[in-house]
Amino acid sequence: MDNRPIGVFDSGLGGLTAVKALRRLLPGEDLIYFGDTARVPYGGRSRETLLKYARQDIAFLRSFDLKAVLIACGTVTSTSLDTLRKENDLPVLGVVEPSCREALAVTNNKKIGMIATLASARSGAYERTLKGLDADVRVVSQPCPLFVPLVENGRFRQGDVVIETVAREYLTPLMEAGVDTLILGCTHYPLLKDIIGEICGPGVTLIDSGAASARALRQQLAAEGQLTDRQQGETRFYVSDRPEDFEKLAAVFLEEPLSRGAERIDIEQY
Repeated sequence: MDNRPIGVFDSGLGGLTAVKALRRLLPGEDLIYFGDTARVPYGGRSRETLLKYARQDIAFLRSFDLKAVLIACGTVTSTSLDTLRKENDLPVLGVVEPSCREALAVTNNKKIGMIATLASARSGAYERTLKGLDADVRVVSQPCPLFVPLVENGRFRQGDVVIETVAREYLTPLMEAGVDTLILGCTHYPLLKDIIGEICGPGVTLIDSGAASARALRQQLAAEGQLTDRQQGETRFYVSDRPEDFEKLAAVFLEEPLSRGAERIDIEQY
């Protein structure tokens, strides 16, 4: 039994899809969420800049007495996970391996698509992980640099011509390649599930990387006897800029009202 909180971070709002899954799977756990809204998006940054940001994000979260950190960001997971694990003496989980394992478990033709930010796509982390788990799998990757800024600005609903046009352009090559499974390699992308699902059709299974990582974290905490014995936990939200903007969209991501407002912190202090 371990009643310490779990820390979760992302570049902005996207990591709330992982928070939503954690609250469903582990309702008794306390969660500390940090969204780096002052520096979103992370996707076009260099590896050096991403590692700097991730170190600051974790340093802030570790100002609380955490039992684990979930990197709810495909970009940071793809570029910095190994380094961050070496630098921290508590479990640090990312979104890449859990989503790859779930994709391999459901694919029928071993043609797996992956959409992510530019940095994630360039890193090759998803391809390496999938090939390491199954050498016969074929991976088709597609960077989607416009998805995060559009989602962060509320452009993720069906009927929005802009996001639907962009999504169709990004997804068409994957459909032409015949993928039957698609990894949503950024935690912002589940907000686009309806649009992506409509374009891909019922023959393509979508893998939510945030939900997959939440399931992996639950499994690890259970194996190590670190689950809480509480029935109901609480979630605290922190951002690096404009908490009022975060709060407006956070309720949409979580599909429920926020129990408490977001607090702004100066991430450059960490």
